[in-house]
Amino acid sequence: MKTFGQVITEARKKAGLTQKEVAEQLRRGDGRKVLPPYLNDLEHDRRYPPENEVIEQLAEILNLSADVLYFYAKRVPADVRRDADDAEVEAAYRAFRKVIAEARRQTSRSKPRR
Repeated sequence: MKTFGQVITEARKKAGLTQKEVAEQLRRGDGRKVLPPYLNDLEHDRRYPPENEVIEQLAEILNLSADVLYFYAKRVPADVRRDADDAEVEAAYRAFRKVIAEARRQTSRSKPRR
C-alpha cells in the first residue's frame, strides 16, 4: 500500500508542480505558511501527515479527493467523525471491504492475459 507521502508526490508530479509551488499555496490552521522543506519531509514520510486544514488544501491543489488523502493519512475526516455504535462501524467496514474487493475484481478482469 502506498504511503501518504507517495500519494502526494505522485499527484504533485502529475499536476506538473514543484514542491515550492505547492508549499506557497498552503497555510496551516493558524495561518502560517507551509515551507518547502516541510512538504519535502511529508513527501518522504519523515513527518506525520499534516493537520486536516492542510490535507484539505493539498487535495484541492493536487486535484485529489480529500477522502483519498484522509485514507492514506489513516485519519477520519471531520464530517464523518462522531460516536457510532459497534454495528454502524462494522457495517461501514463491510461496505468498504465490498467496494475494494469489487474494484480488485474489475481490475483483474481488465488486465490483458499473457
